[in-house]
Amino acid sequence: MSAFRVQRSIGLSNISPALGSKKRQKRVGRGQASGYGGTSGRGHKGQNARAGNSKRPLSFEGGQTPIAKRFPKRGFVNQSARTWAPVNLDRIQHWIDRGLLSCSKENPITARELLLSGCVHDVHDGIKLLGAGSEHVRSPIHIVPSRASHSAIKAVEKQGGSVVCTYLNTLALGDTVHGRTDRISAAPTRKTDILWYTRWRNRGYLAPQIVQNMPGSTERLQQLSRTLLKFKTEAYETTK
Repeated sequence: MSAFRVQRSIGLSNISPALGSKKRQKRVGRGQASGYGGTSGRGHKGQNARAGNSKRPLSFEGGQTPIAKRFPKRGFVNQSARTWAPVNLDRIQHWIDRGLLSCSKENPITARELLLSGCVHDVHDGIKLLGAGSEHVRSPIHIVPSRASHSAIKAVEKQGGSVVCTYLNTLALGDTVHGRTDRISAAPTRKTDILWYTRWRNRGYLAPQIVQNMPGSTERLQQLSRTLLKFKTEAYETTK
């Protein structure tokens, strides 16, 4: 017998799959004699006997309360809370001294000028004027923020400036930052905003004293101020 094995030529007639690479398909639900009839190998009325059992979410823990629900919750998120971008008076005065900001009663400082000049880095939900560094204010500052502290209002008006707090929702704030003037700003709808922007002590833009003396005041603002302040003079019927 030869010590060398004769190499056979390979062709379509003598090739076959590798040993163990092919497996017969399991045919279930074809009668009890097959061994996989009736329940098709899924057992009796359990979780694994249900269709779609292989599509459980990653957080599924076999039906018990998930661990994310077993931990107690602490605190809450106020959906109506707003984040103001604070800016102090001494910073505004420094920007004016450097020539980065200029203002007048007809062209007051808005969120757009503060952002473009780098005085603030983000307007968030609006600008809030604070009174820190009020002793350094030397120029008459005319500004239109969303909010202002009473100390800041007092310091600005002492130097002949003016503060008019204007309500700006998300859309109106974006229009102000991008310099758009083709759309009308929305009016406040929440009770807290209506009360805040109609008060003279807050220098709200809907206060009667502001609307009457503000340059460029429109009939819409005057009508809006009268409408939102009507609740103070209206009488309500009381049940006897």
